[in-house]
Amino acid sequence: MPSQLRVVFAVVGIIGSAASANAQAGLPGPREFGLTEKEVVQSVEKVEALIGDCMRDQGFEYIAADYKTVRAGMGAIMSLPGLSEEEFIDQHGFGISTLYTGEAPQDSNGYSPAKVGLGEKNIAIFQNLSATDRVSYNRALLGENTDATFAVGLDIEDFSRTGGCTRKAIEQVFKPEQLKEAYSNPRDVLIKNDPRMRAAYRKYADEMRKAGFSYTDPEEVEADFRKRLDAITSGNTIAIKDMSPEQLAALKKLQEDERRASVLNFDLEEELIEPLEEEIEQELFARQVQ
Repeated sequence: MPSQLRVVFAVVGIIGSAASANAQAGLPGPREFGLTEKEVVQSVEKVEALIGDCMRDQGFEYIAADYKTVRAGMGAIMSLPGLSEEEFIDQHGFGISTLYTGEAPQDSNGYSPAKVGLGEKNIAIFQNLSATDRVSYNRALLGENTDATFAVGLDIEDFSRTGGCTRKAIEQVFKPEQLKEAYSNPRDVLIKNDPRMRAAYRKYADEMRKAGFSYTDPEEVEADFRKRLDAITSGNTIAIKDMSPEQLAALKKLQEDERRASVLNFDLEEELIEPLEEEIEQELFARQVQ
């Protein structure tokens, strides 16, 4: 058997085994990074405990967030009370540049999945610090990118922007390949290799190109806007009031592009990608059960 086929069948076996175990336990199928729900819960608990240890070593108090809190932060991405996901995207795009303030998440009074994922107790600890200590606290906890919390990175399956104690903890729990920006979990790789899905991605790329975008995969879109925002801020967190006229103009253009690209991306995913993805996934799982 060719080596490529052996790899594919091995991946099918991994996914099928995970799905079977989940079914027996009454849990949903593979989640973030291809982990089972139980594995995600265990990983969250380990990472949060390690963050707490690291922050104490840095001289700060941090209370490990429980799984429910971290999952709430993940669920807050592209979500606002009273708005469906589609309505959120219509108004705010992905919420990356459109809702950017440059404030620490704990200071934000508006939309902030990062704030939700940190938990109320840690927000209270942060807000009781002096202005100087707040800067040091966030540098110890998050490094340069204060929006790159554990909950956000876990949800988008991208830990590449994490820093500080958060990064150190993640490195002790997740595998090296899962820390890379280009990581794709085995389930996604297998589905994308299906000829029907490859054809769907070609149609997706054609429609994006007609609108002036060069994306070939929905997963590229959000990542690109995060990179473009980082380019404007030079990889740092800058308050809007402190931006130069050139930065403000670039941010406005990025916000316009984000709204336009996100709406088209949402429509194409619903039309071309998601129904086919579900169909192929069901076929793979059904094949394992037979």
